Amino acid sequence: MTAPVLVVDDDPIVREALTQTLELEEFPVISAGSFVEAKDHITATFAGVILSDMRMPGRDGFHLLQFTRDTDAELPVILLTGEGDIPMAVRAMTQGAFGFLEKPCAPAELIAVIDRAQKARAMALENRHLKAQLETGDAAARILYGTSPQAEALRHRARSVARINAEVLISGPPGAGISKVAEVIHLCGAHPEGPFAKHTAAGMDPTAFATFIEETQGGSLFLDEVQSMPMQTQFALLTLLETGEHPRLIFGSAAPLDDAVQSGALHADLYYRLEALQVRIPALSERPEDIPVLFRHYVAQAAEQAGVDAPEITSDVISSLLAQDWPGNARALMSAAMRFTLGLPGEETQTAGLGLADQMAQVERSLLAEALRKHQGRAAAAAEAMKLPRKTMYDKLAKYGLKPESFR
Repeated sequence: MTAPVLVVDDDPIVREALTQTLELEEFPVISAGSFVEAKDHITATFAGVILSDMRMPGRDGFHLLQFTRDTDAELPVILLTGEGDIPMAVRAMTQGAFGFLEKPCAPAELIAVIDRAQKARAMALENRHLKAQLETGDAAARILYGTSPQAEALRHRARSVARINAEVLISGPPGAGISKVAEVIHLCGAHPEGPFAKHTAAGMDPTAFATFIEETQGGSLFLDEVQSMPMQTQFALLTLLETGEHPRLIFGSAAPLDDAVQSGALHADLYYRLEALQVRIPALSERPEDIPVLFRHYVAQAAEQAGVDAPEITSDVISSLLAQDWPGNARALMSAAMRFTLGLPGEETQTAGLGLADQMAQVERSLLAEALRKHQGRAAAAAEAMKLPRKTMYDKLAKYGLKPESFR
């Protein structure tokens, strides 16, 4: 939902005209006839921006600007000036106004400034939220990025299982960050100060397994690709689990374990032990709203590592990111962020020159493909989930060359 615009002007005719202009562009508007009416809306949590006249009886626009700066210096204030009132406009900018407009202003000019201010406000609140997470000392907030409900559910699940002294299975698609979640579980557990080691279970013999167990006593041992652990080592693991004398054991797999059981690669007893306490990492395609958040974080991280300034992440770049499926998940997004930071060519900038219609078409195609994937190629079920009439759904599939049978 678009954030609101707080319109402050003592002239009811001007106030109504500004409100109508903004509402036609689908901006929610809160109107106020004075600073006194407006001040209760001016808070550090206000998600929108402020558009205020400079000259008002009593408390004028400069007072409102100063009050806003004292409340939240990152809350944009756009001031309206009389025609030719340049000295006052300059004074406003030097005191921290986001911008100024001469009355009467063209609707296109007004909308452009409001749009820039909204984007700046959204970025400030997002960065503030992430910084607050980092400063809480909460390992889940520090390491597992994202603002979507799925990301919050993942953090909550990781914290919850960390408090249970039992072996844990972490599953997720390739590149989702299984080892990161394992680290969070260790840090949120009873012995975060203890050792933490990560090893692949593929090809691990019983002797190596025993060594790793000894090295991580009092801490946690993460074994990835548990479905590929040799059967002899699985027997040693099952025996160890019966004794209870071992470090916290965390297992990971990007492959379905029931398939490994049916093929005989994974012992059924071990499977039933592991399925009791699980953490599943959602794919990026299930939480596209996290893609811009993660990409900005990875770009900042890459810029710091490379010792360069972080490049500007434009709306075109974000649109391009959202138009992709990201089967490689966080790992692929991290690689894209590194290429972007270093100025290397990559898919994340290929649509930067496309118009809005083409970018929206790419996003729509991506959403349709994900719906088909979730519903195993059942177009009718996908249409119902997307709240589309069936005919519209089939027309869109034909338009984008998507065949339901390809997703079964």
